[in-house]
Amino acid sequence: MSAVTDAAAPQPARPFAQPVRDSLVVAKRNLIRMVRIPEVVIFGLIQPIMFVVLFTYVFGGSMRIGGSTSATAYKNFLMAGIFAQTVTFATAGSSAGIADDMHKGLIDRFRSLPMARGAVLTGRTLADLVQTALTLLVLAIVALLVGWRVGSDGETNALRVMGAFGLLLLLGYAFTWIGALIGLSVRTPEAATSGGLIWLFPVTFISNAFVDTANMTPWLRHIAEWNPFSATVQACRVLFANPGQSQSGAWPMQHPVWASLIYSVLIILLFRTLAVRKYRSATA
Repeated sequence: MSAVTDAAAPQPARPFAQPVRDSLVVAKRNLIRMVRIPEVVIFGLIQPIMFVVLFTYVFGGSMRIGGSTSATAYKNFLMAGIFAQTVTFATAGSSAGIADDMHKGLIDRFRSLPMARGAVLTGRTLADLVQTALTLLVLAIVALLVGWRVGSDGETNALRVMGAFGLLLLLGYAFTWIGALIGLSVRTPEAATSGGLIWLFPVTFISNAFVDTANMTPWLRHIAEWNPFSATVQACRVLFANPGQSQSGAWPMQHPVWASLIYSVLIILLFRTLAVRKYRSATA
């Protein structure tokens, strides 16, 4: 009798099981929402494809990469920057989505449920990561169609290429936490969209994404070389074996893979902490 009673007794909840389960439930909810509103995904794909086509065919023949103005050389130089720009621009969608949920009172409904507080934000960022991965896949196919090739400046392999895309997704996930904080800090989705984009332009353009930083003025070059965005771009070029920027003495450019990992992890730790804290105070 005692054995039957013990077996029927509810098991104590594991301390980390509920946050994980709640986060996955919220992520599933957001993914279902994306499927039901496909235009959100479609419009998210159009912008990066336009960047690939415009930069490749408008600027391709006028940019000097490694002493060459070959359009092919610039294509291979450019794509890592376009990939990185695409994953970071997903931040604006995260900002607007969270601000919209706050504006509609959905966050208040989540508060009434017995769920982990941080799960709402974690689930949202995980769903955005899935959408970013889909966008990156389509963009890679388009890049191959316009002439981008891995191994154009050396040897590479499938594992290194997958590592490059992993770094891109990690950077994108890190930046979605910045977007989450912005979305919680503004009052309307429109403000979140503007706030989610305005700071991304200097981050992505004061970098090595589209031009060699050796052509910048010294003070601007130092900013670009220590930019976390630049570290990921350079790491992808190394792993893709694509043409990179001129030799630089800056540590992130000398060790871009490690720099990219360190930057992304630090951004996640810092902005997840700030976002969860803001979420708790905003819904208190």
